[in-house]
Amino acid sequence: MTILIDDRRVRARDASPARYFYLHMALACAATAFLGFAPTYWVPLAHRTFSASPVIHFHGLLFFTWSLYFVIQTWLAASGRVVNHRAIGIVGVSLATAMTIFGFLASVHVMQHSAALGQKEAGIAFSIVPMSGIAFFAVVFVLGIANTRRPEIHKRLMLLAAVSILDAAIARWFLTFLAPPGPPGPPPVPVTIAPAVVASLLLVVAMVRDWRTERRVHLVYITGTLAMLAVKVLNWPISESAAWHAFAGGILALAQ
Repeated sequence: MTILIDDRRVRARDASPARYFYLHMALACAATAFLGFAPTYWVPLAHRTFSASPVIHFHGLLFFTWSLYFVIQTWLAASGRVVNHRAIGIVGVSLATAMTIFGFLASVHVMQHSAALGQKEAGIAFSIVPMSGIAFFAVVFVLGIANTRRPEIHKRLMLLAAVSILDAAIARWFLTFLAPPGPPGPPPVPVTIAPAVVASLLLVVAMVRDWRTERRVHLVYITGTLAMLAVKVLNWPISESAAWHAFAGGILALAQ
């Protein structure tokens, strides 16, 4: 009986409104991912007008599953079910590993598709966007796993990882409503910077929350946001370099 009462007290303490902040952020990430891909993937898929290779479909399934998994994990943590949160952590490791693999495969597919359209060089240049994005996600996720015993760092790194892959979803709205009509093919690399800036606004919300509750902004948010935006900006000059074209072009040659 004493154990049950203590457990309830722990859950009541851990389920304070402030702890639900990360659940709300996870829900915002999931909603952004779903709504972002709605006009170019979910709606056409529902109307059976969307056609893509199995790699793209599986890639999308994995990334959206991650959004739902992140919601479940933050809910478990917020409600004090830390044991359950840790128990299914291995699922997240497996999921993130599969995302990294299929993120790379999807990048190669984009290059192959662009080459088939006669835009080989444009496809090679654009491939840095998904490749650098999934690499950043993987690094942040590994750091998050390495800091599971430091929850204040762990939960912020997990949020950073979730936000870092939202630029692709946000970019779909830019392409749908703002991009001028043109021939099919990969967009210019510079246009991917704006969606990343929009995605980073979620991290700004987290920074504001930190400031209001703790009177300081955690270093993870500051360095993580700057690093994420730096990667997106540096994609532009690197994508135009001979070194990148040799590297990505070599991967394309191996895949063909």
